[in-house]
Amino acid sequence: MIKVMLVDDQNLVRKGVESLLELADNIEVIGEAVDGQDAIDKIPQMDPDVVLLDMRMPGLNGIEVLQHLSASKQLPPTIILTTFDDEEMVLAGIKAGARGFLLKDVSLEVLVDAIEKVHAGQSIVKPVLTERLLKGLGNSNPEFMSLEQPDPLTERETEILRLMSGGYSNKEIANALHVAEGTVKNHVSNILSKLGVRDRTRAVLKAFELKLI
Repeated sequence: MIKVMLVDDQNLVRKGVESLLELADNIEVIGEAVDGQDAIDKIPQMDPDVVLLDMRMPGLNGIEVLQHLSASKQLPPTIILTTFDDEEMVLAGIKAGARGFLLKDVSLEVLVDAIEKVHAGQSIVKPVLTERLLKGLGNSNPEFMSLEQPDPLTERETEILRLMSGGYSNKEIANALHVAEGTVKNHVSNILSKLGVRDRTRAVLKAFELKLI
């Protein structure tokens, strides 16, 4: 069983997600937190396998929860629960250690799949990938030639690729990582070269295909 903890100040959201997860045979909701401070107090004690974390809460927000638990090395694999108007907080959340994010109106199938993947060490950003990034392909054929076994990515390249998968620009990534935009451009070029693809969209698709993020 995958032990999951819910962190959200809205009771309706917590109960809705919990009701969904009750339908999954391999997932157990072991606890809830109603705000950021409550999460910081309970997560180390309850030791969940995966945390579903809201960003906008009274008192300490989700970013501060991530930062606090990361600093104390007590952050479990965490998925941000968000809405499309939370993009800046999502970006900051990934930088602070979250493994990805889901929309709050997520289906049971997507939610369970995301929890299983994060528990297995992967990152997930597919809801936003579907809405923002894949439409960049337009009507083109998504099939493309690329290396079957690309050169290994560095830790920084993987971090940038994860942010690219959310549809963020070089400038936004540079701001999140506190580096120059030119540095990000160089990393992106290296990523494309290593993956053997010609653009950012195909780089992200190839990364998902190879389970690099």
